[in-house]
Amino acid sequence: MAVIRDVMPAFELFQPATVDETLGLLERHGADAWIMAGGLDTFDWLKDRIKRPSVVVDLSQMQELRGIREAGGRLEIGALTTLTEVAEHPLVRMQFGLLAQAAELVASPQIRNQGTLGGNVSQDTRCWYYRSGWSCYRAGGNICYADSPTAINREHAILGASRCVAVSPSDTAPALIALGAEFVLRSGAGERVVAAEDYFVGPEIDITRMTARRPDELLTTIRVPAAFAGAQFYFEKVRDRQVWDFPLVNVASAMRLSGGTIQQIRLAVGAVAPRPLRLTEVELAVTGQPRNEQTAAMAGELATVGAVPLRHNGYKILLMQNLVKRAVRGGPLRGDGA
Repeated sequence: MAVIRDVMPAFELFQPATVDETLGLLERHGADAWIMAGGLDTFDWLKDRIKRPSVVVDLSQMQELRGIREAGGRLEIGALTTLTEVAEHPLVRMQFGLLAQAAELVASPQIRNQGTLGGNVSQDTRCWYYRSGWSCYRAGGNICYADSPTAINREHAILGASRCVAVSPSDTAPALIALGAEFVLRSGAGERVVAAEDYFVGPEIDITRMTARRPDELLTTIRVPAAFAGAQFYFEKVRDRQVWDFPLVNVASAMRLSGGTIQQIRLAVGAVAPRPLRLTEVELAVTGQPRNEQTAAMAGELATVGAVPLRHNGYKILLMQNLVKRAVRGGPLRGDGA
């Protein structure tokens, strides 16, 4: 087991003021560069000396990546916009209350004042074996310590595991997937746009990273299309503590109804798999169905088909089923702020 220290390893610090300067640094240093947004995930890694980048690129001076604006009927949110700004912005609250509530439930007020939306969706997993320096698969070893007979794995995955059972810890990720958001990534070669559900990478694709961002790329903008503006939303997060805690399970849904029939729905869950999951089979099953208890119960059962619990996290199956039921059945949150 790693020895934890509070003295950071030496690194070269850059504080670029523009995107172009940042892209030049990333192109020059590649995988040796560590991008720091709000710093909340970064400082944990550096203090514990588990990550030892030779270069840290601090984005705190880059004002062009902050703020929320309406453009072409959609919202464009700079990746460095704080979670507090996202949660409190009138446009977000009026049109996309789902994202506002998800941002408002991240950690604590102090952390939301510093943490950024781009950082929240790009943070690394919180598995304590991995973050304590154990030589697991994700860290380049040949074992998953969380998936062993004596492991402490209450918070780990029940779906989508492939050697690694660590989960995505983001609260805003399921909300952005449910809203059909897009993530804009820039590099020296240009810009590419990735659907929110494709931004996150499972261990079957690459066990060493959580997102599709390449070392020479910078996440600059999150775009939220108008398709679900003012829709009926549901977000719920279950956690051990009401402040400063990661989800045991979270769920997000965006829905449009025709009378009492589900006309369109997007549904996503987090903290049950190595990446946030869009529940496309559930969406297909409930579309065209009446929004009632029977449909909700069917959705909950279908959502956990294929789930494989570990020694200590079997409770997540029933918890996820109930959250999906409530997300389909509906609750008090609406896109119009009512």
